[in-house]
Amino acid sequence: MIPFSVLDLSPIPEGAEASQAFRNTLDLAQHAERWGYKRYWLAEHHNMPGIASAATAVVIGHVAGGTSTIRVGSGGIMLPNHAPLVVAEQFGTLESLYPGRIDLGLGRAPGTDQRTAHALRRNLAGSDDSFPQDVLELMAYFREAHPGQPLRAVPGAGLNVPIWLLGSSLFSAQLAAQLGLPFAFASHFAPDRMMDALEIYRARFQPSAALDKPYAMVGLNVIAADTDEEARRLFTSLQQQFVNLRRGVPGKLPPPLDTMEGRWSQMEKAGVEHALACSAIGAPDTVRRGIETFMELTNADEIMVTAQVYDHAARLRSFEITAEIRDAITAQAA
Repeated sequence: MIPFSVLDLSPIPEGAEASQAFRNTLDLAQHAERWGYKRYWLAEHHNMPGIASAATAVVIGHVAGGTSTIRVGSGGIMLPNHAPLVVAEQFGTLESLYPGRIDLGLGRAPGTDQRTAHALRRNLAGSDDSFPQDVLELMAYFREAHPGQPLRAVPGAGLNVPIWLLGSSLFSAQLAAQLGLPFAFASHFAPDRMMDALEIYRARFQPSAALDKPYAMVGLNVIAADTDEEARRLFTSLQQQFVNLRRGVPGKLPPPLDTMEGRWSQMEKAGVEHALACSAIGAPDTVRRGIETFMELTNADEIMVTAQVYDHAARLRSFEITAEIRDAITAQAA
């Protein structure tokens, strides 16, 4: 059985506020736990009117406190925005509160625009240069502290918080391989280098205390409904959100449309369709074929499913159908 997991951006729909997004997030997490998803990750984004998970560690605590078995983590924490010690203390706290259930996924992008990145960091030093060292520093804070050690994460030292590296290019794939860490690729919005990154990660992987063989997770947009037409209609919310972002006017998640015709230029349409190429949209049979094709292509160890759907009930139903498809694929393989 290939595990399926959930990536949640805690979307804020038009007409709602962040408080409703957080209630929806917890409700989805509780359903995902019952439906057998392995982990529930939240993503760090800033200055985005349609995404409520900026204070990612806080929302992880909210979700972990309202669930009991599903792993909860970050997909990811944008490490250049934070001092490694602060991240170690935050996730050491989460692991102490919810032992054995916390994941720490790390990214090297700002998760926002350059102006907001400057407000977060106060400087824009290149993350390519500092990111590997920051990861090593963070990993060191989780090791057992030795007598007389002048600096330690409290809580954090000696705790087993699995660290993942996330990426949409080859950089983090190479670093994850070098450090022997699990790797997640953001193919749900940046598919171009997916296969190259997976190949490099698997070929160059060096076993470590954390992992003895490569473990790769890939992101996939999945929107399932009773009919292909309804799923495609639900998908237009994400398409609109991408168009608005690329126009420089990000906003809340818009309600779906019957058609996107007249809503985007041919260039915008091509760009959005390219960015969202790793998607399975449709009725259960259509989505199953899409998922099976994606699994065969990537040979992934785990699938991270994400679904930006305006209506919460429709979003729940999409994840429920996806879990049923996972179970059917598993049963057939057995």
